[in-house]
Amino acid sequence: MRCLFVALLTGVLLSGCASTPQDPSGTWINQAAIEAAVKSGNLREALLAYGPNLEWQLDSPRQLASFSNGFERGEGRFKRQADGELRVHFYGDFEESLSLNNDELIQAQSDTWPEQRFVRAPTAPGPLAPPGSSFEQALYSAYLGGTWLIEEGLGQGGLVLFQADGSLQGLPGAERYALCLAGDCAAMSGEFDSLWLQLGDQGQSWLFELEGDQLRVFEALNRSQIDEMPNYYKGQQRWLLVKR
Repeated sequence: MRCLFVALLTGVLLSGCASTPQDPSGTWINQAAIEAAVKSGNLREALLAYGPNLEWQLDSPRQLASFSNGFERGEGRFKRQADGELRVHFYGDFEESLSLNNDELIQAQSDTWPEQRFVRAPTAPGPLAPPGSSFEQALYSAYLGGTWLIEEGLGQGGLVLFQADGSLQGLPGAERYALCLAGDCAAMSGEFDSLWLQLGDQGQSWLFELEGDQLRVFEALNRSQIDEMPNYYKGQQRWLLVKR
């Protein structure tokens, strides 16, 4: 009888532990968009197919939720529903629904966005890191990480390193870079992928094509009038980089 009581008590305790809701706190990134960009080489197409949201940050103790889409940030508060769903309410009286499925955070399809899936960021962002930085660092590392050889262009024969934090080594005339993810830069570059190269306080936009182990960087020429938003098209190829 005593053994039966112990067994029943153990079962109740284990059942209680198993039903404890998983804590969603932390940073979640859109890994599917990163993998699609790496596989196809076309960053804009991957972001359009698997976006628009690129990162979620959740804080359970304060019931705060925020998302980043590479251009803007939305902030709201969430409540856990009886079925475990996280209902996020944003200013302006609109809501999004999140749920946990094993190691994934799922954003349910809504009138605003399609269903999207996120995984935990490999490292926690620093306290001063801007919104979306975890996704950016994971993308930069997977998409342009490694060592590149300047096959053609200024600095031919040199080696180039694109770092996950946006720093750049070995490319003449540039020490920082940023990939265009959304917003005005995407509107200006249209069908092309673009990046920003900067040295000191000066920088400019460039268009690029990534195909396999080859990265081609082109001048971004503007066909718009001076009082219109720039509309870029490909100019002369400036660099051909080959991944080693």
